[in-house]
Amino acid sequence: MALMEIDALVFDVLGTLVDEPAGLRAGIRHLDPSLDDAGTEPLLLLWQQHIEREQRRILDGDRPYLASDALDREAAGLVAGAAGVDDPAAVAALALSARRLPPWPDTVAGLARLAERFPLLGLSNASRTALLGLNAHAGLRWHQALSAEDARAYKPDPEVYRLAVTVSGLPPERLLMVAAHAWDLRGAQRLGLRTAYVARPVGDPPAASDRFDLYADGLADLADQLDTRHGRKRSARG
Repeated sequence: MALMEIDALVFDVLGTLVDEPAGLRAGIRHLDPSLDDAGTEPLLLLWQQHIEREQRRILDGDRPYLASDALDREAAGLVAGAAGVDDPAAVAALALSARRLPPWPDTVAGLARLAERFPLLGLSNASRTALLGLNAHAGLRWHQALSAEDARAYKPDPEVYRLAVTVSGLPPERLLMVAAHAWDLRGAQRLGLRTAYVARPVGDPPAASDRFDLYADGLADLADQLDTRHGRKRSARG
C-alpha cells in the first residue's frame, strides 16, 4: 500500500470511536433500575437486532428510508414494551440514549493526534441530529462529520462512502477508511477507499479472506503506523 498517498482519514463512529453497547445498556438500566446484567443483555440484543434488521430492509428496498432517530424510537418502544414500561416519556428518554455513548479510552487523544497530520472526517449511519449529540457527548473533534442521512441510505451502500469522496474532493484511493467493522471496510473497498481495521471489543473482526491495508490495536497504534509510513514524505515537504 502506498500509504504516503493518503490525504485524509474517514472514521466510522458507532463502535469504532464510541462504545455503543455501553451507552445503550446505561439507557436500559435507567429505564428499569431493577434490571441486572442477565435482564439487560436480552433487551440490548433486541435493540441491536431491530436496528440491524430495519437498516437491511431499507438497503434491500423493502422499506422506505428512515433516519436513525426514527429507528431508535422504534427500538426503544420494543425494549420498553419487553421490560413492561409504557410511559411515553421513559421511551423517549431511552431512544435518546443512542446519542449518549461513551468514547473508548483512546478516542479523544487519538483523534487529536491524527488531526495534526490529516484532515479527519466522521462518516456515520447516525442521523445529522444524532451525530451532533454523539459528537458533543463523547467529545469527538472533526474537521467535518458526515451523516448517512445525506445519502438517504445506510452503510455499506456505496452512496454513503461517496459522501466522503465528494466532500473531500479527493480520489477514493487517497482516503483511508478506519473502522472496527469488517463489513464497513468491505463497503469502503468496493468504492476504492483504502482501509484500516481497528480492533474493538464490540467490532466485527476481519474474516480470513479480508485484505485490509492496515490492522491496528487502537488509535495510538494506527497513528504510530501512519507516522512510520507517512513521515518521510511529510518531513520532506518541510
